[in-house]
Amino acid sequence: MPRFAIARKSAGMTDAEILIEVKPSAGRRWIGIATLLALGGLLFSVAASGGPAPLWLLFLGAGSFSALWMGYALWSATATSLVLTRGALTTGTGEVLFEVDDVVKVDRGAFAFKPSNGFLVTLKTPMARRWMPGLFWRAGRRVGVGGALSGGQTRAMAEFLTALSKGIFPEPGER
Repeated sequence: MPRFAIARKSAGMTDAEILIEVKPSAGRRWIGIATLLALGGLLFSVAASGGPAPLWLLFLGAGSFSALWMGYALWSATATSLVLTRGALTTGTGEVLFEVDDVVKVDRGAFAFKPSNGFLVTLKTPMARRWMPGLFWRAGRRVGVGGALSGGQTRAMAEFLTALSKGIFPEPGER
């Protein structure tokens, strides 16, 4: 469930009004991890059987390693959450994805190049590439949020972010 208008202090964060915090769904997280681990195990077992040609063994071994590494990356990335405050969208550990003042557009459309159950943000200035599987990706002026996150919660976050970027989000005490 999203938490609205709650003040908190955690590692790397100052006291700030948290408008919404979205955590990865446990079901999506574990199904994704299990699928990647099963794929890695299957590719390894085929490679270990020694049947295919040596070039295929190399390909299967690399695929197995990649799937197992992706399972670990998904597990470690989805251990945190995304937090939206009036100033920025950050991870639960305090890493800033982008500042709200830098947002040009928030796109939740069906044809937007966005993660599953998520939204796409276009920024004014380019930022360094960053990827946390299941949470977000950032490349240049585009940030895709979603993946293992709940569609309803990311929809609410996108609406909050749109209102903040357009300056129509009410100030505390305003009704």
